[in-house]
Amino acid sequence: MPKTVVVIGGGITGLSACFHLTRATSNPKVILLEASGRLGGWVQSTRTEDGAIFEHGPRGVRPAGTVGKNTLQMVSELGLENKLLPVQKDSIAAKNRFLYVGGKLCRLPSSFSGICKTQEPFTKPLISHLLREPLVSQSKEPDESVYSFALRRFGKEIADNAIDSLCRGIFAGDCRQLSLRSCFPILYTAERGYGSVLLGMLLTADQPHQFRSPLISRALTEGWTQWSLQGGMQTLPEALEDDLRKNSVEIHRDTTVSKIEPQSNGSWKINLENGSIRADHVISAVSSRALSCLLPPSLEALASELRQISSASVAVVNLEYQGNVLPITVMLGGAWFHEAFGSPEQANHKELLAVAKETIRTHLGVSAEPLRSILNIQQDSIAQYAVGHWKRLDTIYNIISDHALGLSLTGASYEGVSVNDCIFNARNIVEKLFS
Repeated sequence: MPKTVVVIGGGITGLSACFHLTRATSNPKVILLEASGRLGGWVQSTRTEDGAIFEHGPRGVRPAGTVGKNTLQMVSELGLENKLLPVQKDSIAAKNRFLYVGGKLCRLPSSFSGICKTQEPFTKPLISHLLREPLVSQSKEPDESVYSFALRRFGKEIADNAIDSLCRGIFAGDCRQLSLRSCFPILYTAERGYGSVLLGMLLTADQPHQFRSPLISRALTEGWTQWSLQGGMQTLPEALEDDLRKNSVEIHRDTTVSKIEPQSNGSWKINLENGSIRADHVISAVSSRALSCLLPPSLEALASELRQISSASVAVVNLEYQGNVLPITVMLGGAWFHEAFGSPEQANHKELLAVAKETIRTHLGVSAEPLRSILNIQQDSIAQYAVGHWKRLDTIYNIISDHALGLSLTGASYEGVSVNDCIFNARNIVEKLFS
């Protein structure tokens, strides 16, 4: 078992990895290295003097599934139960979902009766698309685009409107390029295992999980669809940092790693701006491309594969208006950022702000000038799992295994981009390391 573990990257993934390392049975020495001056990565909130809170990254977390319950378990262990702000399934925020199609907002059905009648932008009831799905033949391809899958199983209207919007909202990506197998593994597994998405989802909906706590029971009983935290989502990384310090984790901010080099005895030499440190094992919680820049020439085959995993940049514009208009967040760019606004480094902030305000005017009818606006360009913030991503991961993991490297990879570049995914995968790699 490694005596010293160095975690590179102090985002939510790296913090979660350290959290579980402190609870490992062998009690390793844990060192966290973060290049910037803050922890939390894309989880970042601005708190104003008048009480407004703006999210520049994830706005909330879903409690559903094994990954959602795992996060609630960690939240409970951190003692954050009293700071939770849940959204229940019968709330207006959970029921009111819209698509902007054909120049107008179209409300999505939120009940069984809703899917049984025709509602714009669809030309027939959604249930008609769902009922035909179990009759569709199963694909024999190892992977396909999300769009291709939706077109094949649900039809063009669902693929063009609902699925395209879903991929833009979750991945800021193009459903015609994104991998079904990697982006929506539950759908891929349902079709492979049951020949139907609907049947697969129904038959696996209540699978047992390993997580038990009063908080998880409360979320299930009250029907939570999402939750956030008092003080914003940044409360979570702040609580994790406090916990790590109490458990003797060495935290180094403003510490840039320039190179990591495997040594003949199986350890690693980690080169910093001022000196170096040694580790028995390295957990990389930075993006795949960032890691590729840290590897020595002897691991170019690994670095090359890591570089092939691309990411999208998103401009996050927070707007606050006078009176009863709620604070609004507009996200721009994604897979189309370069096409629409040029490079993230040189994008015109005035142009981005103007586009955001015009979007609010045309979509919501809000023509007033905002009291406050905050714009952040989150460069390369959302990994884009292209078709065949699973095969690239196999190659990456095989190279690490073949070279007997004491290196674990986790984070949004690999097996899930959500906060839940990052926290769950960090837990998994720690458990594998000490199993």
